[in-house]
Amino acid sequence: MANRKVKKFSIKMQKKLVVLFILLLAMFIGLAVRLVWITRENETDYQKQVLSQQQYTSTAIPYRRGNILDVKGTRLATSEKVYNLVIDAKVMNYKSQYLEPTLKALSENFDLDMGEVREHVTKNKSSSWYVPLRQLTYEEISGFQEAQSADSNIQGVWFEEEYRRIYPYNSLAADVIGFSGRDNVGKYGLEEYYNDILNGIDGREYGYLNDDLNLERTVKSAVDGYDLHTTIDANLQMIVEKYLKQFDDEQKDSFTSGNGAENTGCVMMNVNTGEVLAMASYPPYDLNDVRNTDSLLGTRLLEEVTNAAGYTEIRKTDTIITQEVVNGLSEEQLYVNLNYLWQNYCITGTYEPGSTAKPFTVAAALEDGVIAPDLNLECNGVMEIGDYDIKCHNGPEGWLTLEQAVANSCNVSMMKIAQALGKDEFCEFQRIFNIGLKTNIDLAGEARTASLVYVADNMGPTDLATNSFGQNFNVTMIEMIAGFCSLINGGYYYEPHVVNKITNVNGATVQNIEPRVLKQTISESTSELIRQYCRAVVEYGTGKTARPAGYMIGGKTGTAETIDPNTHKRSETEHVVSFIGYAPADDPQVAIYVVVDRPNSDKQGNARYATKIVRNILTEALPYLNIFMTEEVTEEEQQELDALQQSIIGQYAPTAPEGSQEDGQGAEGGEGGTGEGAGGEGGDPQGSGQSPEGGSPEGNGQEPEGGSQGEGSEGGQGEGGALPATQGESVPNPDIPVNPNLPTNPNMEE
Repeated sequence: MANRKVKKFSIKMQKKLVVLFILLLAMFIGLAVRLVWITRENETDYQKQVLSQQQYTSTAIPYRRGNILDVKGTRLATSEKVYNLVIDAKVMNYKSQYLEPTLKALSENFDLDMGEVREHVTKNKSSSWYVPLRQLTYEEISGFQEAQSADSNIQGVWFEEEYRRIYPYNSLAADVIGFSGRDNVGKYGLEEYYNDILNGIDGREYGYLNDDLNLERTVKSAVDGYDLHTTIDANLQMIVEKYLKQFDDEQKDSFTSGNGAENTGCVMMNVNTGEVLAMASYPPYDLNDVRNTDSLLGTRLLEEVTNAAGYTEIRKTDTIITQEVVNGLSEEQLYVNLNYLWQNYCITGTYEPGSTAKPFTVAAALEDGVIAPDLNLECNGVMEIGDYDIKCHNGPEGWLTLEQAVANSCNVSMMKIAQALGKDEFCEFQRIFNIGLKTNIDLAGEARTASLVYVADNMGPTDLATNSFGQNFNVTMIEMIAGFCSLINGGYYYEPHVVNKITNVNGATVQNIEPRVLKQTISESTSELIRQYCRAVVEYGTGKTARPAGYMIGGKTGTAETIDPNTHKRSETEHVVSFIGYAPADDPQVAIYVVVDRPNSDKQGNARYATKIVRNILTEALPYLNIFMTEEVTEEEQQELDALQQSIIGQYAPTAPEGSQEDGQGAEGGEGGTGEGAGGEGGDPQGSGQSPEGGSPEGNGQEPEGGSQGEGSEGGQGEGGALPATQGESVPNPDIPVNPNLPTNPNMEE
């Protein structure tokens, strides 16, 4: 072992190792130099690339949907900021001292199932998004925010902002306004028609790297929606809705179980502009709780059926909805019934107008020159046309002037006038009056009636005869009142509208919507005659019970049968009654139209169900509108007015949230008026104020002068022995052919 030789690297090998070491050293030095150069030249680019791969949140900033205001600035629909409670379990569990203080603060300030919250936070530690509560008000979250500010260990909770649509007056003007949900998509009414105008554009908050590699937050503010200024007067709307409800309260369960009528509607319009002042139907619904089923109670149940053609359609059944019925409905069945409730009967429901169409027939014949104002017509009580005997509701009346024919609502006279006019001219004037055409009112859902009226090519002599007094064709309420205004304002047909101005969030005007005259339907001279004849209707004709104390108005009553869905013939027991009128009689300013579809009574064909509502509304509304009395007031009428005044004083306005007025003030009643202000001491749309007595189905109104009892009434008393069964102006012959295009299930058109 001692003699063992130790091997040594040769000189040649040593030289190779030195060269290799130098090469490796040079390589590392080169790489180091290269890295230094890369870092110096491209450091910013590489840092940005690395940082850009990190996650940055981008948060949407919600816009505020525009307000809907009445003509005086009262907010009928608005949006308030609310907050969603968001729990970030990842942050809450980041440090052990965060968990318990945060859970304790949540428990003390919110109504939460803390067991569920604790379970989520402890089992989902990586979760950053858990929302146990939504749409909290600022008052509801302020306590937690104070606790959060006082204790730095309360972490992992934040509040997401959004807006909630609210309606300060609940059901007021529900049919006009419509509603929108959390998705800001309007449904029905103004909310749907002006959806794009009311909506804004979401803003956004996001982060980016500036040139100095600093992360900066950039906020792009949301653009709020525009405000709608409507022609609706909240005070008039309250008055209208109060008396529609009063009628229902009086007639509910009177003859059969259920509401006071299948449908009841009222429209008030400015005669000289086409502006809608009030519009309502009964029953209403709560805009803040649209799925509340209370408003369905007392209505008839709807069901989907498959017709002979294989299509699905919606029909009314004979079942009256009770709470037990509601409890048994499927979600789909409930939606079908709620959808019908949400529709605006004043623009979607179609029906035969009855004798309210007679002024149109007379105006057309006068304008065409086929009759003269001094025309006298003989009524023998019946007229044979097309092998059918069509009777006059008053029986034989002898010779009548044109004014008397309208005042007494003589069917025979109307048929003779239509014969003189001829079917071609009759149909042409229906088109001129916009019958069968949409009015294009700025509300969603207006029904089309083009297929529900005759054209000259398919109109026979019997069809012309029945059309002359408003039967065998269908209309909508808005269609009728818009045309009627042109009859009494000098012949000017205004496009009906609800919105007159659009403004931005700062109050600057974006668009003014001026009244639009679309055409002249008749001359001023013809219009003057129609006003004279309509005044006679209220002075001594079928509409006497519509006249409010102290005022003279004009108008026309109407009665029409419905069509039996089983026999497709006219029902002898079910009727639609109505009154269309204006005030004052010598200077028309406001028009009113009330329709009562199948009142809950054993004798439905009585226009006083409608004239009563008109009288009550105008008695309160005309003083509010600063329209002064022109007629003497009897002692009995004065007592009625005194009672009304006391009932108004005793009413309480619905309490609106702060800020329901654009300027912070309530809409006040007109000077000298009896109406009170919405948002102040206003009338209650669900008010219980007493109505003037008399001229109603519950009063002791006098019969109109002239004419005998309606067909089938036999001079008997109406409901409760207080209402003579007069003023029925419908055709009493169910064998007369029915327009095959008319629906057998009334008012179910889309």
